[in-house]
Amino acid sequence: MNTPDPFQGIAVFMQVVQAGSFTLAAERLDMSKSGVAKSIARLETTLGARLFQRTTRRLSLTEEGRRFSDGCHRALAELENARAQATTQRQELAGRLRIDLPVVFGRRWVLPALLEIATQHPALELDVSLTDRRVDLVEDGIDLVIRIGPLQDSATLVAKPLGVQQAVMVAHPDYLTRHGELQTPDDLHRHACITFGSGGQARPWHFLDRHGRSQALAVRGRLGLNHSEAILDAALAGHGIALLSDWLVAKHLRAGRLRRVLPEVGTQGFPIHAVWQKNRHLSAKVRRVVDLLAERFVPKAPWAAKPDAL
Repeated sequence: MNTPDPFQGIAVFMQVVQAGSFTLAAERLDMSKSGVAKSIARLETTLGARLFQRTTRRLSLTEEGRRFSDGCHRALAELENARAQATTQRQELAGRLRIDLPVVFGRRWVLPALLEIATQHPALELDVSLTDRRVDLVEDGIDLVIRIGPLQDSATLVAKPLGVQQAVMVAHPDYLTRHGELQTPDDLHRHACITFGSGGQARPWHFLDRHGRSQALAVRGRLGLNHSEAILDAALAGHGIALLSDWLVAKHLRAGRLRRVLPEVGTQGFPIHAVWQKNRHLSAKVRRVVDLLAERFVPKAPWAAKPDAL
């Protein structure tokens, strides 16, 4: 028993909607006008609804025809997106992509992955900028950006999670031997801290209370530096306690050059996202690059790998 094709006649229907007449649709489909009319009639019978209002001078969609047309447009858009993604998976990535990365995180973790992708796809041209300025994808002509922190809602942007940046309190073992261990975050007030900021304006440190709510603690820094790698250098030299990203200190913790301070105290985390524009012509290529990045960051962050992998 032959099962009727549920999609039979839809291509003809959509061509009639686009052309606005049976005659023009027939020419574009290389069919007879009567063949187009019969196809539409069969579709209407299958659906149990009249799709067009026909007069000698005008052809227009009925209310049912308009709803059916809108649904077909959405379905075809999904099919086109699936086809583009499947094609991109098979084909060599080619063409130029402009990518913006946060300076330290981008250079240490994203850029090596992008260089591997570029090696695998020689026809792909990468134009990479590293800046901590929040770029505007449209105004700056950026195809893909990696962002750390909460995202601003935008109907024109797409985002894919790449993990979470967690804050970690650390100090050199010798510093803790000289100055003693901490019992609570309030003990930071009697310790030398290395803070992010300059000109006497240091960012507060955020901890989580027992309900998971973020609580800001104003920490007076013995050293105030405006670069995370400089703060890391000062901590490694034994100058005090620092609050740094887990991806920046992971290998030093494993090697014993740093120790965690108050590991039982919760600290604030920030999501990491790949963000790009809803652009029909670029989305498949961008999505493929994002998928390749996600393979390296999700579900386990690369800085959480075994020591010899760093």
